[in-house]
Amino acid sequence: MEPIAVDLMGTDRGPQVVARGLADVGDVPLVAVGTADALASLPSGIEGVEASEVIEMTDDPASAPRRKRDASMVVAAQLVKQGRASAAVTFGNSGAAMATALLKLGRIRGVARPAITVELPVPGATPTVMLDAGANAEVQAAWLRDFALMGTAYARARLGIDRPRVGILSIGEEPGKGTTLVREAYELLEGDPQVHFIGNVEGRDVMSDRVDVVVTDGFTGNVVLKALEGAASAFAHAVLGALRAGGDDAVVSHALERLVPLWNELTPDATGAAALLGVDGLFLIGHGASNERAVASAVRSARQLVLGDVVATIRRYESKEHDGV
Repeated sequence: MEPIAVDLMGTDRGPQVVARGLADVGDVPLVAVGTADALASLPSGIEGVEASEVIEMTDDPASAPRRKRDASMVVAAQLVKQGRASAAVTFGNSGAAMATALLKLGRIRGVARPAITVELPVPGATPTVMLDAGANAEVQAAWLRDFALMGTAYARARLGIDRPRVGILSIGEEPGKGTTLVREAYELLEGDPQVHFIGNVEGRDVMSDRVDVVVTDGFTGNVVLKALEGAASAFAHAVLGALRAGGDDAVVSHALERLVPLWNELTPDATGAAALLGVDGLFLIGHGASNERAVASAVRSARQLVLGDVVATIRRYESKEHDGV
């Protein structure tokens, strides 16, 4: 496996946090991309590639990759394009990351739009894959079909699910429920031999074991993702507040021993990054405020997607659809 290229720059917490996260990855070949100062903080044994520019969070996402051609994010994507890296991971400007991936890697033949793919934790079970989580605010029914194909490939490669169950996010389980978009996508997916389509699913299902892949437009998906993150944070603080109000240190300590493993399972840090599926190469986007654990998790996710050959699988799916097979 070629090394995974990791962009050290453009994060909220600084390149040193990303560098420390790489030290916890384990036996994964890596190449870090950043400025000379950032590369100086790398753990021994990790290859570094110098980049003279940085795309900041304040930069215009659409134009920055063209203006800053030697930016660390752009260089990392170029390494994938050249075959010198098997995947790229960045924790920088997410809009610029999408623009960079499209500019340097292009789209897979047959894919109209790429989609941000996230894993929603399901306590005690395999996570639910959801896409799109923000790349496309408005979509067409055919794009949702692409998302179903890409989500199926992801669930197989990353989660080891042989026949992922795919559902469309809607306001009811019945086939006639939902917007015109949802109903049109339902007709496209129903009976599709490449997708194990189970019909409509509702918001309450996305963190359950009822479905493996949920497809939706990027606007709705991003709202769902942020709502779940906010609810999880609010619930955690409420539980901690209730425990502390009890005043019994032994009870609080015992409860935290039970709750911390559950929180570690539910936190986004367990996945670390979202894959931008549909571009012709593996590109993952992490949160700008990622900590060391999230960085290490993101690299491990990238490794699993590389070993699962997710990009080649999407190419095969889309080739069959494009050729009418």
